[in-house]
Amino acid sequence: MTWLEAKGIAEAILDGFERHYRLFREITAGAAQRFEDADWPSVQSAARARIDFYDRRVQESIAVLRREFRLRDPNDHLWRQVKIEYLRLLPQHHQPELAETFYNSVFCRLFDRRYYNNSNIFIWPLISTEHLEAEVPIFRPYYPGRDGFSRVIDRALADIGFALPLRNRRLDRRNLLRAIRERFPPKRARHQNFQLAVLSSPFFRNKAAYIIGKAINGTDRIPFAIAILNDEEGGLFVDCLLSGDDEITDLFSFSRAYFMVDTEVPAAIVDFLLPLMPRKGKAELYTAIGLQKFGKAEFYRNFLKHLLYSSDEFVVAPGIRGLVMDVFTLPSFPFVFKVIKDRFPPPKELTRDTVKAKYRLVQLHDRVGRMADSWEYSHVAFPLARFSPDLLEMLTEDCAGSIEIDGDQLIVKHLYIERRLSPLNLYLQEADDDELRHAIREYGDAIRQLAAANIFPGDFLFKNFGMTRQGRVVFYDYDELCYLTECRFRAIPPPPYPEMEFADEPWYTAGPNDVFPEEFATFLLTDPQIRAIFLEFHRDLLDPAWWQARQQAIHDRQLEDVFPYPLERRFPRRPPNAHARA
Repeated sequence: MTWLEAKGIAEAILDGFERHYRLFREITAGAAQRFEDADWPSVQSAARARIDFYDRRVQESIAVLRREFRLRDPNDHLWRQVKIEYLRLLPQHHQPELAETFYNSVFCRLFDRRYYNNSNIFIWPLISTEHLEAEVPIFRPYYPGRDGFSRVIDRALADIGFALPLRNRRLDRRNLLRAIRERFPPKRARHQNFQLAVLSSPFFRNKAAYIIGKAINGTDRIPFAIAILNDEEGGLFVDCLLSGDDEITDLFSFSRAYFMVDTEVPAAIVDFLLPLMPRKGKAELYTAIGLQKFGKAEFYRNFLKHLLYSSDEFVVAPGIRGLVMDVFTLPSFPFVFKVIKDRFPPPKELTRDTVKAKYRLVQLHDRVGRMADSWEYSHVAFPLARFSPDLLEMLTEDCAGSIEIDGDQLIVKHLYIERRLSPLNLYLQEADDDELRHAIREYGDAIRQLAAANIFPGDFLFKNFGMTRQGRVVFYDYDELCYLTECRFRAIPPPPYPEMEFADEPWYTAGPNDVFPEEFATFLLTDPQIRAIFLEFHRDLLDPAWWQARQQAIHDRQLEDVFPYPLERRFPRRPPNAHARA
């Protein structure tokens, strides 16, 4: 009887996962039609809805188990048998790694307890994905040396299968040929093994589609992406060719929204992408294609391995300590760990739930390459001996309600993990003239692009922004963040009497949502060199009219152009009235 019961529970959990992945693929496969229809509101709503699919299916599976089975204590022999039966269902499965993670989620939420190191769940994956192949090959090979680049381009664009035609195929071909000649000189392209491997499924995000592939030139593997936009007047056009590790890595950045790419075997897609972006691991690539729950599980496994093969201490993260969160890091590991404080000193008027809601907003929103994505964890066990005295003192004073010590482990009940960036305030202190100029221009561009996405950072201090390895400024402190349309942008009224300009207190009153852009200069631009650079590039950000115009554009449902590549990469002579948030 126990065996039959265990088998039934295992099958019910797998049924829940398969329902999840079926629905996940259905909404993902619809991205092509939404793109061709230029149905941008549906694109955004589908992206938000898909993020919640996993948790909904987990809750549905729990409801089925509670309704149909007599569930025993998690330490009962039954659950060891359930895990064995579940494993027997996976060897021929096309998403075994995702199914294992789904099992973990159901088990841990079912009993509402900590199982951060428990034999009942899949701490380490037990089914290999290396052998997995989809029924339809995931990529197509093309041979420019045999067929010529012009013909290969036409075939590759046609094979993607868009029903909507390219508006000017000849122009697109000419632009691509010119870009290919610049990136792949003829003397190198004549290598006998030269070929292009192009993923069969396009990647969709916001208002763009991407053809992703690699050029195989002897022993070289050069990644590339072709960006395709919809001019909203009945035709598609090729906007850009990206190539090389840096450009493709930026396209898959943690600060951008998740792609939609339909795949029967996600492991095969990730294995294709991994060699193209050596600085990214499986966790980040699974997350980039919308499988963030498995990405989160894979990240934790990598973290456990790193702890095993390192000996440095967790320390307080560099930079100015925040009022809402304590942040710590492991110097040998390129991420930071953020824990919400128990209490927030004035002038902060927040609750823990408010802070969590801000992070939730960022996860659901289009991050336009300017907001860092986070993995959210509960009940994470750290080795207590690896915590520096200063860090342990800080956490004990600020976050006592979020931590507990269990033997030789420190348990953090709730935290966020993000890519470690160089705090912008520290970067500016060490920057030379050219770096300073680039950083301040990037800082203002980040504010502009956040505004285009209906995001107002709230706190513009440099310490709340970071500099990526690619030289991109990213916002990462979300406790004051809000929608741009919630703000009331006002000009500072003239003082009733001239001498009031020199008073300690302002002569004007401000409501809870009032923002005075002219004040930004007072608080931010105290350094003369920084002030001069900011005013050269971004003077209009101090004008309430600029912000009011952005609000009006959002109310009119106009999406401004925000591209995940430099504007100089865009091909010339684009069709008129083309708008894209890529």
